Amino acid sequence: MFILSLLALLGGLVVMLWSADRFVSGAAATARHFGMPSLLIGMIIVGFGTSAPELIVSAIAAYENAPGIALGNAYGSNICNIALILGFTAMVSPVIIQKKLVRREIPILTAITILTIYFLTDLSMTRFESILMLIVFAIIVIEMVWSAKKSKSVDYQDSDINLIPINKAFFWLIIGLIALCLSSRTMVWAAVYIAQTFGISDMIIGLTVVAVGTSLPELASSIVAARKGEHDIAFGNIIGSNIFNTLAVVGIAGSVAPIHDLESAILSRDMVVMTALTLSLFLLGRSGRISRLKGVVLVGAYVGYTVWLVG
Repeated sequence: MFILSLLALLGGLVVMLWSADRFVSGAAATARHFGMPSLLIGMIIVGFGTSAPELIVSAIAAYENAPGIALGNAYGSNICNIALILGFTAMVSPVIIQKKLVRREIPILTAITILTIYFLTDLSMTRFESILMLIVFAIIVIEMVWSAKKSKSVDYQDSDINLIPINKAFFWLIIGLIALCLSSRTMVWAAVYIAQTFGISDMIIGLTVVAVGTSLPELASSIVAARKGEHDIAFGNIIGSNIFNTLAVVGIAGSVAPIHDLESAILSRDMVVMTALTLSLFLLGRSGRISRLKGVVLVGAYVGYTVWLVG
């Protein structure tokens, strides 16, 4: 069984890398046929789409009364997205950040992070609070789409993505997303089995193994987008995914089954790290570019956080 898990881990990685390329190309081309700007494509289509594994895993974990995995998956993915994924993407190809992100989307992400901390002060997430988070999520998505339609500037990068016919683009969008979800789910299953073999707790599994596993679609999509010169998609993917994880993933998990008796470390350790990394986006955004050196610092921060968890 252990050998089978290793093979599933490697096989899932191969499929995930292929499907990420197809998904990014299909998502960008499909949205552009409808005149959507790159940033909105990255935040809503790619960002929310690649967070489908987090949604599935957290909902199942909540239903099976495993709150550590349910919330650890969502918040661990947020930490992973900013530190590991954004950092590694910048190491592969420096990421350009639009100034308007610092004025609008990053403050939104910061505000909902603070809202989450407020809800978790009693180490629980009630069904009412969860439904409220879903309502906030719906309002944010509607506002994003409305603002995008008002915007007259749709600056696409020169890319063969624009040449893909609508039917072919939509085909690769669907196939890529399905393959991303299946491959990441396979990798999570394999990784969790391997972790449990070594006696690692549910909370740590949720914050590390499951969080990294369900974030692999974001990693693959962001790297592919950055290498294609689609910086808005690469960065928007991270912002959109974190908004989705914080509001929709946790909101749906808490609606399925109210979450109680959480470990106090989720406030004193994990939420502190997640908030600090979210605030760091303001500093990264001010320069307008995440260099390879900054990418190394971000990855180093994630390694330090993981050592803290395991230790």
